[in-house]
Amino acid sequence: MGNAIEIEEATVIRGGATILSRISLTLKEGEHACILGPNGSGKSTIVKMISGDLSPLYREPAAIRLFGQERWELFSLRARLGIISSDLQTAQAGDESALETILSGFFGGIGIPLRADATPAMIAKAGEAARLLDVAALLGRRACELSSGEMRRVLVARALVHDPEMLLLDEPYGSLDIGARARFAACLRDLAARGHSIILVTHELAEITPEIDRVVLVKDGRIVADGPKRKLLRSETISALFGIPIRVALERGQYHAHPLT
Repeated sequence: MGNAIEIEEATVIRGGATILSRISLTLKEGEHACILGPNGSGKSTIVKMISGDLSPLYREPAAIRLFGQERWELFSLRARLGIISSDLQTAQAGDESALETILSGFFGGIGIPLRADATPAMIAKAGEAARLLDVAALLGRRACELSSGEMRRVLVARALVHDPEMLLLDEPYGSLDIGARARFAACLRDLAARGHSIILVTHELAEITPEIDRVVLVKDGRIVADGPKRKLLRSETISALFGIPIRVALERGQYHAHPLT
């Protein structure tokens, strides 16, 4: 398979501060990976760079390529890469219905634009995505009335209307309670089983599903390690990543981090 995301020597500067420093990262089509690091390490900046919300310093050749292209047309890109972030959740949690939120994925904005009508095919596709994410019963409710877990699944459904090959999820478990986390984890595992590539961005080892084999460790705006999780998810490596003594344990197929106090 080819490369889905290629980042080469990318540097991002905001407000005079270097947020990312000459990072290089390649994610292949069809693979499942996790970008792991503490808060403020630059993980979300990587996501915003991929989504086009932030631009790296100019260089030749371009610092970022998606599916082999330096420039891409937004609507064709959505059919290959779906991005779900906390910023998107905040922007979408308004008075529109959950159905309108999902349909907005066809138009690339927040809600459905004025003088734009969803076609019957769009509505059918939105309903299909809602059923897959188990949110069909919520379609008539306002987005602002949904719980964090419900809204998170609605946003994944929004991305799925294009049936993208890859899903990039930035801290998707944030603010979810135990039950919502378990339901969302099950959704991700189901999507992986259906052939969607999952790229998870997180600071929690417990969120790394069994399907994910590769981890990319990020600290202070740099990639400090990249490889199989069985080699990198070890106590000494994770302790150095987070700057505190941590015991990493594999429990029932799931990794957990236990701070040592």
